[in-house]
Amino acid sequence: MDDNRPKRRRKALAAVIAGAIVAAGVGIGLWATGTGPFRESYCWGAWQENSGPDFLGEEALGDSGERSAAESAPPAAGRPRATCTVRLTSSPEDASVLLEYGAVPGGADARRQWIGENLNGSLSPLPDGLPGLVSGNRGMLVLPPACDADGRPVAVRLSSGDFSMAPRAEVGRLLVDAANVLMEKAGCAPEQPLRLDSPLVKIAEEDAPAGSPLCRIPGVTFDYDKNPRYEEQVGAVGDRLQTCSAWFDARGSARELVAQFVMTGEPRLVALFAGLPEGEDKGLVRAACDGRETVFYGDVRPGLQGHGRPDDRRVFRNFVTSVSERIGCATGGGAR
Repeated sequence: MDDNRPKRRRKALAAVIAGAIVAAGVGIGLWATGTGPFRESYCWGAWQENSGPDFLGEEALGDSGERSAAESAPPAAGRPRATCTVRLTSSPEDASVLLEYGAVPGGADARRQWIGENLNGSLSPLPDGLPGLVSGNRGMLVLPPACDADGRPVAVRLSSGDFSMAPRAEVGRLLVDAANVLMEKAGCAPEQPLRLDSPLVKIAEEDAPAGSPLCRIPGVTFDYDKNPRYEEQVGAVGDRLQTCSAWFDARGSARELVAQFVMTGEPRLVALFAGLPEGEDKGLVRAACDGRETVFYGDVRPGLQGHGRPDDRRVFRNFVTSVSERIGCATGGGAR
């Protein structure tokens, strides 16, 4: 009998363990530097390089560009806010994509501003019952009630300024991927992750000269003083969501949102209007449409205030009446 066999076995086992540790160490190093077989990940692991959108691919970097990310601490119980920025340094110009997680603003003015940015006519609604909208350079997805913070809905938002980060469908997938990761971090994820399987079938129209009526909605009529720099954009036109926006092209600077009209019966989008002053004179009324709570919202801003025909309040009443008739909902709105 060979009395040295146990010693040899122990030495062999130690060598195997040591080799495994070295291999793991090499793998960790490769992950950290983004070399080798592992792909770089961004925003708490929500996205990976070369995973679809152009800004995450190699071509976006050109010959000498770089991509980096800066992220805050992820959301958690008692900390319902988080941000991450992915930056591209490449020719012809630098660009960045901002991802935000947080509750909608509490103040009425700040909430209206938020709604103006995220429910305007330039964005297309997401399919598969997802309460969100996207364009090529921005997107918003409202999360389930379990994620609410301070009594207000929480949303995941994407924005990239004038830089087009991806086609609308890909922006939707970026939103859904980020939402699933962030809900896990925050401890409010549903049993089944959110999914985006269907194509976008309702695409926002291109901007066009502002018409009379605005967005082809009967009775929504303004006097534009024959100024061709007023534009309109028809967004969603469905039974649960309709959006319409009027803009003023400032030429040389960002165009200004001057009017917005929204109808929605999607519960998580309806929740975005909770706490805002209500009434026809405030531009917000509610109705029960087919058993669904539905909101009708109008916001005419200084660039068009006083231009409604016959007046701004009547324009909003006409919006409520026209859209409620289209979707078969009796609201008691006034005549056109």
